[in-house]
Amino acid sequence: MLLKEYRICMPLTVDEYKIGQLYMISKHSHEQSDRGEGVEVVQNEPFEDPYHGNGQFTEKRVYLNSKLPSWARAVVPKIFYVTEKAWNYYPYTITEYTCSFLPKFSIHIETKYEDNKGSNDSIFDNEAKDLEREVCFIDIACDEIPERYYKESEDPKHFKSEKTGRGQLREGWRDSHQPIMCSYKLVTVKFEVWGLQTRVEQFVHKVVRDILLIGHRQAFAWVDEWYDMTMDDVREYEKNMHEQTNIKVCNQHSSTVDDIESHAQTST
Repeated sequence: MLLKEYRICMPLTVDEYKIGQLYMISKHSHEQSDRGEGVEVVQNEPFEDPYHGNGQFTEKRVYLNSKLPSWARAVVPKIFYVTEKAWNYYPYTITEYTCSFLPKFSIHIETKYEDNKGSNDSIFDNEAKDLEREVCFIDIACDEIPERYYKESEDPKHFKSEKTGRGQLREGWRDSHQPIMCSYKLVTVKFEVWGLQTRVEQFVHKVVRDILLIGHRQAFAWVDEWYDMTMDDVREYEKNMHEQTNIKVCNQHSSTVDDIESHAQTST
């Protein structure tokens, strides 16, 4: 098991980002769903928890074979998916990833959002007070992203919002920018296979970090698209994007899912 805590600051408020994160996730998933890969939404509906209250539950299938390193592609089916289950009780969320073909693999993410610059060192005391972990700050303006994902229009150093006047962030922006919020993410990666555990867990954390950096950059760079939306507006947008994304992904996978699950059952 490898545990890390990521802290990603944004030039937004927690209330603003409630809309922004939903918009970003839907648009990002749609953009990534090409050539039979991407995200299929299986379930998205209101959910009530006795402790956390009202929220939203989503279940997705994430198809990503081409994004795996060569050594991983050698041991998995040509097309396979990871199951994502998420419980959104904003400003607290839980996300879990599992794979039927790799029963000893899982990712567990707990997220909390606060209006500060990542200065709350005790935010996960109830969840992981005594667990050793590395704290990693992610800077949406200054950290490098993989070249294939770079777009100047989504670079916070160049982008400036017309609706909010925010943007063109410079080194050290987190020290003085207002407003500012932080997305705190406690990420646990498990791959309990002798000989591969360390390599896989480190690789997955690198992927997670890249995804968090790219996603948060996009959420800010797209702020003028979602800033005037209400929750009803973004839920309708989310619904439309899910329908369009499912069409792109599912048409190419409807005949393979049964084969994948059969393969997994045989393997286990």
